[in-house]
Amino acid sequence: MADKERLPLLLVAAFLLALAISYINPHDRFTWWLEALPAIVAAALLAQTYRRFRFSDLAYMLIFIHALILLVGAHYTYAQVPAFNWLRDALDLSRNHYDRVGHFAQGFVPAIVARELLLRTSAMRRGKWLFAVVVLSCTGISAIYELIEWVTSAATGEAADAFLGSQGDVWDTQKDMALALVGAIAALLLLARKHDKSMVASAGGAAL
Repeated sequence: MADKERLPLLLVAAFLLALAISYINPHDRFTWWLEALPAIVAAALLAQTYRRFRFSDLAYMLIFIHALILLVGAHYTYAQVPAFNWLRDALDLSRNHYDRVGHFAQGFVPAIVARELLLRTSAMRRGKWLFAVVVLSCTGISAIYELIEWVTSAATGEAADAFLGSQGDVWDTQKDMALALVGAIAALLLLARKHDKSMVASAGGAAL
């Protein structure tokens, strides 16, 4: 097995194990499908396109972490993740904040994926315009996801309440999108150089 193949295969194996564990006796089976489906679809797309477009190791690792966040939320529902229930009680918080982690990741991880796609498949170069396009794209993805939550909840009623996950916060949608925005900005500020190095390493040392 080539070294460059090892990490993706390990991540696939770990993802399938996490998927199976998440599927066993979830809090609500309908909610599980709603929350886990994005991770399943993303995994299928990445597997299908792997030979034509191999992402950097950093991007794959971040995608895997994001998938784990989704699968944990799918198993327990975002409002009932035990560790964050404990944190809520210990700090006397008003709600379980696990969904905030999920929405921060919804900006953080796609920012690196979008950055790589733009740098490797378009004429766009590093700089303020790349930064702006990536941030705006991730914020738009977050807004689309909120629309999907709204449509699903409106169509299925109480069955999708756990998927909506507002926990009584009238500003939940706006906060979710704001966290995705912050996540995208944070990813670009913190990981741009590391991402460049990971892309070069994945390309066998060739400059991008």
